[in-house]
Amino acid sequence: MADATFDLPRYWLAHGTRIGWFLGQYLAAATLTGRVAPRPERPAPRLGRLLADLVGLVRQDAANIAAGLYRQPRDLVKTPADWLTDAALYFSDLPVVNARRRRRGSDEVPARAGRRGLPDYYVRNFHFQTDGYLSDWSARLYDQQVEVLFIGGADTMRRQALVPISAWMRRRRAAAVTMVDVACGTGRFLGSLRENYPEATLIGVDLSRPYLEEAARHADGASPPLLMQGAAERLPLADASVDVISMIYLLHEVPCDVRQRIAGECARVLRRGGRLVVVDSLQYGDMAGFDGLLDNFPVAFHEPFYASYARDDLDGRFAAAGLQPRGTRRAFLSKVFVYDRE
Repeated sequence: MADATFDLPRYWLAHGTRIGWFLGQYLAAATLTGRVAPRPERPAPRLGRLLADLVGLVRQDAANIAAGLYRQPRDLVKTPADWLTDAALYFSDLPVVNARRRRRGSDEVPARAGRRGLPDYYVRNFHFQTDGYLSDWSARLYDQQVEVLFIGGADTMRRQALVPISAWMRRRRAAAVTMVDVACGTGRFLGSLRENYPEATLIGVDLSRPYLEEAARHADGASPPLLMQGAAERLPLADASVDVISMIYLLHEVPCDVRQRIAGECARVLRRGGRLVVVDSLQYGDMAGFDGLLDNFPVAFHEPFYASYARDDLDGRFAAAGLQPRGTRRAFLSKVFVYDRE
């Protein structure tokens, strides 16, 4: 059903402000960082191409909201004080991140955080960020870091998972549905689910205790999600107990064998007729002229499993686990995958 209350000019003003704010930080961070990886053999898209593609994503987001597929988010533009505070923290940490990039420092986490029973693939400085995913400081900075990286488009890309969820929900009552966000991080997508399906039972699962604590701080309101610490390849959930699973930017950060185990776990916990929606990076061949960007990303941001992800046959993996592929669609630098449990 179309949303007659949607104010399109106001939406574009808010999104234009958002993109402009993060574009300024993106350019400043690029200047301060300099070149930290060899020039890729294949050319990467220029900034103008990226911005044009980002505007296309925003246009689609506006169309989705106008069509009633999901609600307009409440926090497109933060208060000036919040934005300035986040930017100050980001740039205070950037010199340390850049020093780590230059020396390829990715193994500080074990010394600082301890193993604590975490899998080996997880205990590292992903993105060269301070403390990896294992400190309050990292959790506080993460959302700002990814919004700068994606020029203000990270939340907009995540929201595209709501499109196939909305299609699935048309035939269901939210109060009877259990939704799980696997690798929920700081809870940004859990917030989107709560805005759109406040009556549903919401669960967030993540390996990082500090990130779950950050998600809890974001979960204001009368019905906060249940937050559980656990690995995606060993979900702390009963068989056939979940109707909808979302999984945002996880699969490129795990090894191939773990991806397959995650597929099996999703099939195990989904009820028959349930749906899995994955949002993750583009893969090779998805977009003409973008392969050079994919070549450079794992080197510039310490993503040791990204190259294998970018060539992986995810449809084959999830089909082998019993989940039927229902199509993919591109969303700026991301890709939305949909799977159903028959």
